[in-house]
Amino acid sequence: MHRLRHARCAAALRAVLFFTAAAFLLLSFCTESFDAGALLLGAIVSGVILLSCCLLSWLAPHADKLLILTIFFLCALGMVVQYRIEPETAARQLMMLGIGLAAMLLMMALMRRPRIFRVLSIPMALLSLGILGALIFVGKESGGAKNWISVGGILFQPSEFVKVALVFVLADAMTERTHVRDLVPLFLFVGAVAALLVLQRDLGAAMLMAGTFLMVFIVATSNIGATLAALLTGGAGAYASYLLFDHVRARIAIWQDPWATYSTSGYQIAQGLMAIASGGLWGLGLGQGSPKMIPAYHTDYIFAVICEEFGIVFGVGVIALYLLIVVRGVLIALHAEDRFSMLAAFGATAMLAVQTFVIIGGVIKLIPLTGITMPFVSYGGSSMIACMLFAGILEGVAAKSGASLEDALARETQPSNGKEDGADYEADEEERA
Repeated sequence: MHRLRHARCAAALRAVLFFTAAAFLLLSFCTESFDAGALLLGAIVSGVILLSCCLLSWLAPHADKLLILTIFFLCALGMVVQYRIEPETAARQLMMLGIGLAAMLLMMALMRRPRIFRVLSIPMALLSLGILGALIFVGKESGGAKNWISVGGILFQPSEFVKVALVFVLADAMTERTHVRDLVPLFLFVGAVAALLVLQRDLGAAMLMAGTFLMVFIVATSNIGATLAALLTGGAGAYASYLLFDHVRARIAIWQDPWATYSTSGYQIAQGLMAIASGGLWGLGLGQGSPKMIPAYHTDYIFAVICEEFGIVFGVGVIALYLLIVVRGVLIALHAEDRFSMLAAFGATAMLAVQTFVIIGGVIKLIPLTGITMPFVSYGGSSMIACMLFAGILEGVAAKSGASLEDALARETQPSNGKEDGADYEADEEERA
């Protein structure tokens, strides 16, 4: 029943567990002496995936199994690469995955009552502006962007959680209002968020949130003229940023010709491209590359590390998995019970899609590089939790609409089945006579 959304995923689960076990088994033999820690972490990761799938099937039988298995594969791939580079980083990432899974289950439960987020929409918007404004003065700089806060010696990135709040603010604002005049406050809010992020030099997050807003806006309003006007406004703002800010001009210059400044600012892009090229179609093999030659190898440039050791063909497959997440997310949005849930699910899908495009496009020099993470794969606690919250939005909407769909189909088919059974009985009687 409704096989497109609730496909049998036992084979996919076996494939994810096999990849995880095989990769960590290979890592255990990559060093001069046998590394039992790799086997232990591989067993833990496999157990977490299996236990999470069983728990999800029990708590939400109508959740999208293929979606969560795709996400788990990307998480497992990220931890394999992290362990290959720095085992301690992989252990911390596993802890963040556990927190992210708890956040996902909580979000799924809350999405059963979406009115909660509608009531909290304005407070979330004001809190987001307050946090981003405060970061300009008290934020810690890392990677050129002043977008970090230290709490108890632990750095986290508030803009990751602003992304989640933005999705709910957009969904609430456009649930009942579709005319441009009614959405002026929303335009001002998104513009203020983008401007604050640019002031923090967090260009990737600014591009991400503006792109998500445009995608949700066109879906909610079907207003092509206003969308084009917003695109032109965003383009004008980007050009103004280029004229006003030195770091923006530097990013564009590096993107245009990284080899001209290879020994300084262009080193990162050039090393990433050389790593992808050295891997070729099939890769050098897990543990055979030189990932530490690439700056930000465990965050921004993890896709280059994947292509170097697993190959360009595998990298294309990873991109295909992200496309699968987008397709499943759009299907979930299409079958949502109400308009708010539909827009929230589509917003979460758009956010993940734009984030993936921006970071992979930057790594392969398709667009200027901006410092954001690769969803579910890059190292980063804030990013992992935010991405799992988006997964929780999608699975929560899928579980709720799936249960309602099953009930509706059961009510529709019950009378017809009875009628068909009666007709078959009468036909059998006539045949016997």
